[in-house]
Amino acid sequence: MVGMAAAVQSPAASTGSARPPRLLSQTGLYATEDERLAIDPENRPFSPQYPLWSDGARKSRWVRLPAGATIDARDIDRWDFPVGTRFWKEFTFGDRKVETRFLRKDGPASWTFASYAWNEAQTDAELAPEDGLPNVAEIAPGKRHSIPAVEDCRACHDSARTEILGFTALQLSSDRDPLAPHAELLAPGMLTLKTLTDERLLAPVRPELVEAPPRIAAPDERTRAVLGYLSTNCGACHNAESSLASLGLLLKARLQPSHGSPHDPVRTLFRPTSKWQIPQAPDGASAFVTPGAPDLSALLVRMRSRRPSTQMPPLGTMLHDREAIDLVTGWIQDLRTSPES
Repeated sequence: MVGMAAAVQSPAASTGSARPPRLLSQTGLYATEDERLAIDPENRPFSPQYPLWSDGARKSRWVRLPAGATIDARDIDRWDFPVGTRFWKEFTFGDRKVETRFLRKDGPASWTFASYAWNEAQTDAELAPEDGLPNVAEIAPGKRHSIPAVEDCRACHDSARTEILGFTALQLSSDRDPLAPHAELLAPGMLTLKTLTDERLLAPVRPELVEAPPRIAAPDERTRAVLGYLSTNCGACHNAESSLASLGLLLKARLQPSHGSPHDPVRTLFRPTSKWQIPQAPDGASAFVTPGAPDLSALLVRMRSRRPSTQMPPLGTMLHDREAIDLVTGWIQDLRTSPES
């Protein structure tokens, strides 16, 4: 793992002009800056019901809203956070903290993005260069975790407007998906839709989110889990607001219609023929999903790949997500017809 001396200082790693602190202990995550590193109780932990696959890392997450501020929740699918909001996500491989990512909202359309590399003594983490740090920790034989560049962070978080992929109405719903890959248990004190509502941290107040907790609409439980996984791991790029919208593969789950039109991600998986040709497949046979034929389903073939030129997602992972691959493989294998048949 990288030591603090290897972390070269970067210029402002931000969408604006704010400069992130040199040390993680200076970002406000901890109540003190000494070696105890106790989390400040003002920083609230949370756990998304559909975690992003990160090569098996164990992750901890915290958010801090400015005192007296609320989240603009008028758009149920895209919350707007108040200026001064801070998020942290800690990555642990084995028994060692390796990286902590930090997001801070500095203005109405300005966020700081920063990553911190933990030192060998596990006493603090230092700001990584803006272009990332390669090979900071071994995660499997011959495979090492790299801290991403700031531009890689923006690739997922800056689709139309900066969003926090794990802190949404769907992700914090109390109607948690029991089949979600890598599901994490809610620990005491974690923020949920109910606690956000009870503490009046959403504006306007949305009591219906507690009375009827959000969930992905699906014909069965396994489809619900597949769509939830794809929404988190693929939907940041494959959504109606991104440059990839023309592909027709709209995987980001929506809780309300867009411009009055219902969004059905199941149907988008079956409509188009993939422009990416599956190796050894007959011409024209490369569909996003081919019912009953996992090997002719481009979505799954690319999930299985870990070649940089063909793997999906293209960033942030080097290892196969076996649990998700098994889930999607079984789902496709058991499909007999598309929903449009």
